[in-house]
Amino acid sequence: MATAQSGIRKFGHPGKGARGARYEGKGRQVEPEALTEIQALLGDRPRRRDLLIEHLHIVQDSAGHLSTRHLTALAHEMKLSLAEVFEVATFYAHFDVVADGEAAPAPLTIRICDSLTCELEGSDALYDALDGRLDSTKVRLVRAPCMGRCECAPVAEFGHRHVVNATADTIMEAVEKGNTHPDIPPYVGFDEYVKNGGYNILNACLSCDTDIEDIISALEASELRGLGGAGFPTGRKWRFVLAEPEPRLLAVNADEGEPGTFKDRYYMERDPHRFLEGMLIAARAVAAEECFIYLRDEYPGLHHVLGEEIAKLSAAGLDAGTKITVRRGAGAYICGEESAMLESIEGKRGEPRHKPPFPSQVGLFGRPTLINNVETLYWVRDIIERGAEWFAGEGRNGGKGLRSFSVSGRVQEPGVKLAPAGITVNELIQEYCGGMADGHQFKGYLPGGASGGILPASKGDIPLDFGTLESEGCLIGSAAIVVLSDKDNMRDAALNLMRFFEYESCGQCTPCRAGTEKAVKLMSAPDWDGPLLRELSQTMMDASICGLGQAAPNPLLMVLKHFPEDVT
Repeated sequence: MATAQSGIRKFGHPGKGARGARYEGKGRQVEPEALTEIQALLGDRPRRRDLLIEHLHIVQDSAGHLSTRHLTALAHEMKLSLAEVFEVATFYAHFDVVADGEAAPAPLTIRICDSLTCELEGSDALYDALDGRLDSTKVRLVRAPCMGRCECAPVAEFGHRHVVNATADTIMEAVEKGNTHPDIPPYVGFDEYVKNGGYNILNACLSCDTDIEDIISALEASELRGLGGAGFPTGRKWRFVLAEPEPRLLAVNADEGEPGTFKDRYYMERDPHRFLEGMLIAARAVAAEECFIYLRDEYPGLHHVLGEEIAKLSAAGLDAGTKITVRRGAGAYICGEESAMLESIEGKRGEPRHKPPFPSQVGLFGRPTLINNVETLYWVRDIIERGAEWFAGEGRNGGKGLRSFSVSGRVQEPGVKLAPAGITVNELIQEYCGGMADGHQFKGYLPGGASGGILPASKGDIPLDFGTLESEGCLIGSAAIVVLSDKDNMRDAALNLMRFFEYESCGQCTPCRAGTEKAVKLMSAPDWDGPLLRELSQTMMDASICGLGQAAPNPLLMVLKHFPEDVT
């Protein structure tokens, strides 16, 4: 593993030094010129501690990296210790920290996604094809984790512009054109949304024509659950927060970093106000005085869209005094864990908190906080308008409601598939995905992204829902379905996933930090040591602080159980 001074970890991802890295600042003097530059960049923005990550983004976007002189000046300007600033800057993958004596990275970066689906579609060969064609003084080529566009793999990012179904030629074409700005697809804007009945439910809440108790009861009756992965009943969660003393806050988890997941991006890119109305209804229901949207940095176009559309709804008075703040992630999968997300919003390293207390009691800035996923909030308007019975009645095979399945891999038609909760993967592939891709036979599937495990095709008739997969050692999580075929080796798939977990471990607890690293080494051997891997997995599941370390062994354990022929 690379040292903190290199700023690059073993898989070539930029800017994320070894977890826990510290830079010595003893006796370091603030350069007047650097301080002037930082003051000019920040302008009249507040210098609050919780804005540290936002300010680091401003510096990174301006200079293309974070130099020691600028970090020292930023610490001085924000009245923070240099250690506080450096430990945050070196934690997140999208910050390129350049220590004294190091050369700054090239001004532009091409990131090649190395997630499982992109690897299946040839991202390794794509990286190799580009490696000798670029001027390294102008463009840096690195590998990067899932970018949330698995339906059009392989994916590359040039600056802030994504190249989908990428080839070496299309990436070189993007470089030659020099367009690094994100592509923003057409979406339902504020005026169109209002014209079609949007914000009627919210207005009824604001005017007290609709009782909040009726809304919460409807959500309970609909059996809507948290669709970010945990599956906690939404109405019950709202009641828990409402029972806590004011002031209360709301935080939206829009950091879907689970490899294979892209449903939240799909909905926000097409109909952002449906999600925003659900968020404001939730804020009204629990009397939250401020809403924080934590949006992953891999979705730069959405930062622009949400900024514009939130300004429009605020100008129309629909926020009713509820402040809406969008916070930009910085490339850390762990921040999809709710308490790590709260830490990041507070401007800190995204390390999970110990529970209890739970966020509904002591959450963001120590206040009771309602945390919901984007898709969960997206359904609020429809459930209230169409009735709880409509949503609850949409399930199949005993499931309740609708689920948005992010489907990628070896199918004819990958993408977001809105289907009944409880549908099986066989039904999903045949009814919604046009069958298997030409020349591929169904071999196995991930029912819940990287942490959900891997099941064989022989178990393709298990309903995909909360509570149906646990007996198999798997989880549905955020319903990210990656379909694998007879052309794929399950050992390679599990190793890809474990490398992801090794890289994304926050490093806070030893079982996860050391366990994922050790697992990668054992899984890279010619033959797997099954007993040792099982013992290591049990330790990680029993002793890790959060779901990352607890779920990381799921894929390898399933491969040992169901695909032994692939590991010997």
